[in-house]
Amino acid sequence: MGRQWLHAKRAVASLRKAKATGKLTKEIMVAAKLGGADVDANARLSTAVEKARKESVSRDVIERAIKKGAGIGEEKLVLEQVTYEGYAPHKVPVIVETLTDNNNRTAPEIRLLFKKGQLGAPGSNKFLFEHVGLVEAYRNDGAEVDREEAAIEAGADEVEPLAHEQNDDVPEGCCGARFITDRTAVHAVTQWLLANGWSVITSEIGYIAKMFPALTDEQREEVGEFLQELDDHDDVHRVWAALK
Repeated sequence: MGRQWLHAKRAVASLRKAKATGKLTKEIMVAAKLGGADVDANARLSTAVEKARKESVSRDVIERAIKKGAGIGEEKLVLEQVTYEGYAPHKVPVIVETLTDNNNRTAPEIRLLFKKGQLGAPGSNKFLFEHVGLVEAYRNDGAEVDREEAAIEAGADEVEPLAHEQNDDVPEGCCGARFITDRTAVHAVTQWLLANGWSVITSEIGYIAKMFPALTDEQREEVGEFLQELDDHDDVHRVWAALK
């Protein structure tokens, strides 16, 4: 068999990196479309660009994505944001956000993924989630941090600890936090955090479940596999689930 396994492993890693890069550039385009091309004035765009840089996305690719999203130049953004509601196995509510240039292709493919997932099914469930602003950030300067005080100063409504195990963008040993805000306050909260020593890794509008179904370890694994399959779809941008 020789080193064929190694070549296969590299091919899989390369494919995953390409998919990750594609999703990052889509996020840049959407952020630029929604908030404009000025990175300093658009918190969501600033965060997306920083993530892309960390993943070694080239400057040219980033600049093209910004221009395309903002409608600057010859290329125009044709992606449509479409949201699907449904249930993962064991009745775990799920919201799937897609970015697609052809919803006639994406919609049946998403429905098929729900159908393939054991006990998974489409169905209305947004009433089971709060639609909020989410800003995730961390401090790595060794300073003593009071998360609640930072949330109050920043203008966030709530704050939760955020560890490396929950988001691997948070370095191990750092003080991480998820700030939950009103949807209109995301930019202001992000700017305060950036000005006060925090590194922001997520700045967006999202969903938080109001309740979380009780699951066994085996059931949690089944749900996780289903969510991963959803997330691996090229057009899926975000997957929100009532899963701790």
